[in-house]
Amino acid sequence: MPQFPSTLLALALAANAGLAAAQAYPSKPIRLIIPFPPGGPTDIFGRMVAQQLSESFKQQVIADNRPGAGGNIGVELAAKAPPDGYTLTGFTVAQSIAPGIYKKLSFDPVKDFAHISLIATVPSVLMIHPSLPAKNVKELIAIAKARPDELTYASTGNGTSPHMLMEMFKWMTGTKMVHVPYKGAAPALIDQIAGQVVVAFNSAVGALPHARGGKLRALAVSTENRFSAMPELPTVAEAGVKGFSGSSWQGIVAPAGTPQEILNRVHAEVVKMLQKPEQRERIVNVLGGIPVGNTPAEFRSYVAAEVAKWDKVAKAANITIN
Repeated sequence: MPQFPSTLLALALAANAGLAAAQAYPSKPIRLIIPFPPGGPTDIFGRMVAQQLSESFKQQVIADNRPGAGGNIGVELAAKAPPDGYTLTGFTVAQSIAPGIYKKLSFDPVKDFAHISLIATVPSVLMIHPSLPAKNVKELIAIAKARPDELTYASTGNGTSPHMLMEMFKWMTGTKMVHVPYKGAAPALIDQIAGQVVVAFNSAVGALPHARGGKLRALAVSTENRFSAMPELPTVAEAGVKGFSGSSWQGIVAPAGTPQEILNRVHAEVVKMLQKPEQRERIVNVLGGIPVGNTPAEFRSYVAAEVAKWDKVAKAANITIN
C-alpha cells in the first residue's frame, strides 16, 4: 500500500473537507452586512442580492445594517468575520477611498477580502446652477480659473464620492473652488437648486429631473463611457478633461480565506440576478446605475485600481480624516 507524505495527506483531507463544506453550503442563515443606513444605494443593492440568494439557496439571507464612519464600521466587522461563507458584505467606492484619507484604518480593501463581483457602477453628473453662465465643461473651467476660490461646490460629506470627484476635477483642471459638505444628497441638492452652492457632482437619477425642469444645468457624466439613460450628455473626458473617469459603485465581498467553491456559488447567483431584464431595468432607470457582474479576479483588480486612483486624489488635495 503506497505511503503518502503527511503534508500531502493533510492537503488532500483539507481539500475534501472544503469541497464537502461547499456542497452542504448553506446549511444555516447567511448574514449580509450593509455598512450604511437603510434606504441608501448600498442598502438597496445589498437587499437585491439578499433576496436573490435567499430564493436560490432556499436559506434566509439576513440584511444587517451596520452604518458609521463612512462605512468603515461595518466593513471592519466583516473583515474580522469567520471566512466560512456565512458573512457577506456590501462593498462600495467608499472602501476604495478610505485608505487614502483615513490616518488609521483597520482593514485593507484589497488584501482582507475575497472579492465576489462588482454589481453596478453609478455615474454622477456634473451640474451647475443656471445663474452660472457656462454651457459646457470648458466654459465652467474658464469661469473657475477667472474666479479662483469664488465658486462653491456641494458634496455629501468629506471623503464621499461627490467630494472626491470634484477634487479630482479641480486637480486635473487646475481650478480652485470652495467645498461645502452636507449630511447627505438631499440637503446638498436643495441648496444647489436654491443657488446657495453652484457646482456639484450629483447622482444621475436624483438630479436629472431638476436638470430637465431647468432648475439645474447638466454638463457631463463622470464615467468613462456615456450613460444610456442620458446619452445626450458627454463624458467629462469627452468635454475636455482628458483621462477623467470616476463613479460611485456597488459590489459584494466575503472575508479573505472564504473557500473558493463557496465564492463561486455566490458569484453565480449575483450574475444570474444581473442577467434578469427586470433587475437590469431597475438598476438603470430607477437606481441610475450600470449593471456589471464581472469575475472575482476582475473585481479585485478594479478595487486595487480604485484604491490607487483615490489615493492620488487625496494626496493632491491634502484630504485626511482622523
